[in-house]
Amino acid sequence: MTETAIATADNAILAGARAGSAVAFEGVVKDYGQTRVLHGLDLAIQPGEFVSLLGPSGCGKTTALRVLAGLERANGGTVRIGGSDVSAVPTNRRDLGMVFQAYSLFPHLDVTANTAFGLRMRKVAKREAAARVRDALALVGLAGFGERYPHQLSGGQQQRVALARALVTEPRVLLLDEPLSALDAKVRVTLRDEIRRIQLRLGITTVFVTHDQEEALAVSDRIAVMNAGRIDQIGTPEELYLRPATAHVAEFVGLSSVLPCTVGGGVAEVLGIRLPVVGEAADGPAEAFVRPENVRLGGPIDAVVLESTFLGSVRRTVLRTAGGQLLRMQHAVGERVEFDERVTLGIEPAPVAVRPREG
Repeated sequence: MTETAIATADNAILAGARAGSAVAFEGVVKDYGQTRVLHGLDLAIQPGEFVSLLGPSGCGKTTALRVLAGLERANGGTVRIGGSDVSAVPTNRRDLGMVFQAYSLFPHLDVTANTAFGLRMRKVAKREAAARVRDALALVGLAGFGERYPHQLSGGQQQRVALARALVTEPRVLLLDEPLSALDAKVRVTLRDEIRRIQLRLGITTVFVTHDQEEALAVSDRIAVMNAGRIDQIGTPEELYLRPATAHVAEFVGLSSVLPCTVGGGVAEVLGIRLPVVGEAADGPAEAFVRPENVRLGGPIDAVVLESTFLGSVRRTVLRTAGGQLLRMQHAVGERVEFDERVTLGIEPAPVAVRPREG
């Protein structure tokens, strides 16, 4: 699809689109029987913002999205869209677009009819609906696919149809529940970037649920890292990666080597090297999270190479120190090391997150 066609589709949809709406969770509680899965969730999302809910399975991120969508009723608290309390408003009256991991296309309808389904339910005039469907399909790169059926499409193309169907109704908020997880790696990256382009162009408020930290880091304005039904930290991708508020955030966002250390006066001594600590930490034995890009060849730490992987633009190497600790290093492709090679290492003085050492 040409850039001109994409721009034309963008402009057509943008002309009819409304500005994104603010979203707020205020003390939202959700129970399943005797199990509490959301513990007083508080989250404010600005109009037009792209916010990801990131966390492991069972952390409550999909439940939060379903409560926002009206697919689940909260046991307490308030959900607001555009400042209005929608806690008791049914899903079909919340003016949302939703895309799920399963494509959820009607197998007996062609691409045009699948995309137009929401407009038909809203009784939009046929001529207007046809124009909006054409523009939505062009926007997601499927111009000319209108007469095909789901079984004639690849997985990536089916998910594009699902995205077009969500956008064609010009919703106030777009909800994405792990929409890329069933796709292969290359298609996933391409569609991820296109979703972000479309979101920025339309200015639609978007809530994106994922367990993939790379996806969240790549597309989000802010990320809320969830853990056991609570938000551990919310911030920009840079804030979460460089200044994690908790050990869980440091462990979940990006790669780290977890190394024994001793904390005192806001400084962690790691393998004989003194590093500043992120936030407040109690003095005493602890574990530090050291990012692989902060480990370098040359320094006071003796180590042996266990494996080294070529990743195109960088190498990632796993080493074992003389004391038996495992250490990851990310370094330039030209810095080659071999299996079982003995090297020395240093650690850059970047701040580290720490947690109390167990046992």
